[in-house]
Amino acid sequence: MSSADNERPSKADWRVHVLAERKALPETAHAAEADALAAAVCSPPIAGVAHTVCAYMPFGTEPGSRDLLDALLSVHVRVLLPVIPSTVGPLDWAAYTGPASLRDGPLRGLKEPAGSTLGPEAIEHADAVLVPALAVDDGGVRLGRGGGYYDRSLPRVREGTELVAVIRDTELVRSLPAEPHDVRMTGALTPGYGLVRLPRRHGHDGSAPPS
Repeated sequence: MSSADNERPSKADWRVHVLAERKALPETAHAAEADALAAAVCSPPIAGVAHTVCAYMPFGTEPGSRDLLDALLSVHVRVLLPVIPSTVGPLDWAAYTGPASLRDGPLRGLKEPAGSTLGPEAIEHADAVLVPALAVDDGGVRLGRGGGYYDRSLPRVREGTELVAVIRDTELVRSLPAEPHDVRMTGALTPGYGLVRLPRRHGHDGSAPPS
């Protein structure tokens, strides 16, 4: 994305750009990318190594689908999904055991688990966290929607937990605006690249080495 007068785009600029790109994506392309993400999530270190994964239910134009969650269940991973609290704060969590375990959430189109909640501290037991994002840069800086729930939840993860943003290929970018409180991602999961380890370095020509 470019910006007028060579000014660095703000977080608001990035959000407008990414959301417009997602909205313009044909449904067939979205479905194909969702299938690729569901296949990619079954690779280490997410599935096959992780016993518990905190994930989320994609909705609207977000990359992915419920198939990603079902793929994790198929390899015997315990899947926890967020339950949005009534006031802005750390996310609560509850187990996802299949489509029948979901109910309508507080946002239109959003689904969340109907079972007993486990408290915000449940994220401390996750081996990996799949994090919704609008974009991620090569240093691991994540751009969210600005709600603040994940900013308050991610600092709770234990050391060594994989933090993987789920994005489209074009949403893995060179640099994003960063703030001191940002929790850096350790990886990005994309339809075309699979799991990309972060941070990643660039060569002299500006290209990033394969991960």
